[in-house]
Formats: sequence, C-alpha cells, structure tokens
Amino acid sequence: MSLLNNKTVLVTGATGSFGKKFVQIALAHAKPKKLIVFSRDELKQFEMAQKFNPAKHPCLEYVLGDVRDIARLRRVFKGVDYVIHAAALKQVPAAERNPDEYIKTNVQGAMNIIEAALDCGVEKVVALSTDKACNPINLYGATKLCSDKLFTAANIYSSHGKTRFSVVRYGNVLGSRGSVVPFFKERVSTGVLPITDKRMTRFWITLDQSVYFVLESLGRMKGGEIFVPRIPSMKITDLAKAVGPKCKQEVVGIRPGEKIHEMLISEDEARNAVGFKDCFVVQSDPHLKAALLKGKGKLCDEGFCYNSGDNDSWLSVPQLHKLVDQIADDYTIERSRWAMGDIPE
Repeated sequence: MSLLNNKTVLVTGATGSFGKKFVQIALAHAKPKKLIVFSRDELKQFEMAQKFNPAKHPCLEYVLGDVRDIARLRRVFKGVDYVIHAAALKQVPAAERNPDEYIKTNVQGAMNIIEAALDCGVEKVVALSTDKACNPINLYGATKLCSDKLFTAANIYSSHGKTRFSVVRYGNVLGSRGSVVPFFKERVSTGVLPITDKRMTRFWITLDQSVYFVLESLGRMKGGEIFVPRIPSMKITDLAKAVGPKCKQEVVGIRPGEKIHEMLISEDEARNAVGFKDCFVVQSDPHLKAALLKGKGKLCDEGFCYNSGDNDSWLSVPQLHKLVDQIADDYTIERSRWAMGDIPE
C-alpha cells in the first residue's frame, strides 16, 4: 500500500463496486496525496460522498466526466501519477442491442485514456479487463479484448517517455454490483433457483482480493503485461446449494453470449504466459518475458489453457456457504444503510 503514499491516483468508473472498494482500502491503508473519483454519474458521486466525505478525507476529490471526452481526460490527468481504469459498459445483453454505445465507451474510451495519459505524462496506467475478453463470443467481450490490445500496444508509443500501460484480467467478483449471489438470495423464498446449465463453472474472486491484486500488479508492472490471478473455481450448482440448500434447481438454458466455462488465458496466449505462485503474466515482449523467468517464473506447458472447468483449485459447498453469508450480509447491511441514510464515515 505504500506505493500510493504521496501519489495522485485517479480511478475511472470509481462509483462502481471496484472503485468504491478501492477508495475504501486506499483511505484505510495508504496516504495518497490525492485520490480522484472520476465518473459520469452525479447521483452516484453524491451518494458515495456521503460515505467517503472529502471533509474527513481531504485527499479525496470527486470529478464528473466521461472517458468518451478526451478533452476532459486531458484536463483531469494533469499531475496524476497513477490511473486505474475501471470504467466500462458491462452488461452482455445490453451490448448486443447497443453495440455502438459499448464501442464508444469500451474501445474509444480506452483510446482516449491512452492518449490523455501519454499527453499528461502519467506514470502508470492499469486497465481492468474481464474473462469475457479471452476468446470472446459476445460483443462486450470483443470490446474488452480490443481494449486489452490497445493498452498493451500503447507501450510502443511511450517507448521514449515515462508512461507505462498494463492490464489486469480476472473473473466473477463475489459481491460486486450485478453479482448472482444477491439474486439467488432474493429467489430463495420462492423455493426455486434458476440454473442456466448444470455443467457451468466460474472463477471466483472477492472485491478485496481484486483491489489488492490490482495494487500488486501496479507495483510489479513494467509495461505491456496482462496480469491474471490464480483464483479458485466453483460449480454454479454448488453455489445454488450454498445459497438455498432446500431449493429446487431449475435449468433455464444458457443465455446468448454465455459460456459453460470461463477462460482467463487461451491456449494461444499461454505461449507467452509465465506462471508464478500467485498469478500468471502474459507478456509477448521476449526481453521482458526472459526477465519474468529470471524472477522465478515458469513457462506454461504446451497446450495449457486457464479455464474454470480445468482449474486445480475449487471452492466446496461449505466454503461457498461461508463466503455467501458474509457477502450477502454485507450487501443487505449496505443496501439498508443507503436506503435509511445511515452511512458510516
């Protein structure tokens, strides 16, 4: 956490689940010079400011803006040391109906972040990605794959400057906005939990883990890497058992653009991946890949593919039950406090 001390850090999309958790952890465990909450929703910023009040946290600054607006980005990036790019349109069904909007935010927005960071001399940029960017089968995944390529390639343009770009890619975030856990909890009273496919598996990571992994990657990055954490898998049927052990599971079918198993590293990417105890690093630059190997990394085996169905680490039903109870309780408490205006500082 000392990495953030006396630094100016800007988080795009900072009123989302990741951004709020990042701000919470940064304020609790670091001493940034300035922490900029950048997003386009004034209501969410107002609500967030009730919990994280600039009057009590002088380093905090709330700034309205959109990643589609490069002039605004150039203005707010002045003097910024680190950018954590978490802004994105993410809903898969909405992407299929509104592809142009997703391209404007996820692709053009990524290009704007890169241009503004280069122009303003930002030291490091970490962009958040998703498992859906790996061998994408829906438009959302395709836009995030394009974004990943833009950020890793951007280091070519900064070869004579100080700005470095890297990507962090992980799977489902337990407890994030839109998580299946609150949905399942709400359906328990009906006695039936909808399951898209009984074979379905997913990677799982908590919000706290995602923030700390991003911070670790920020400290380790040299530029051009895709950092992928080693995280456990779970079966969707086991998650349903953990949430509603007495509920009937009803198979409703896979939705358009959905996969049976999530993939974080494809077989083709694995040729350029180096494995560590806690993560994988995809780096196509042969010189940097050699440096990763010297750092006790190991090349992935021929034909390796990191997907949730073939993972060597799994969450059991009791483990899921414990996690679900904690996350669901936090979700309920947070939601009730927002509704009642009882927001702890």
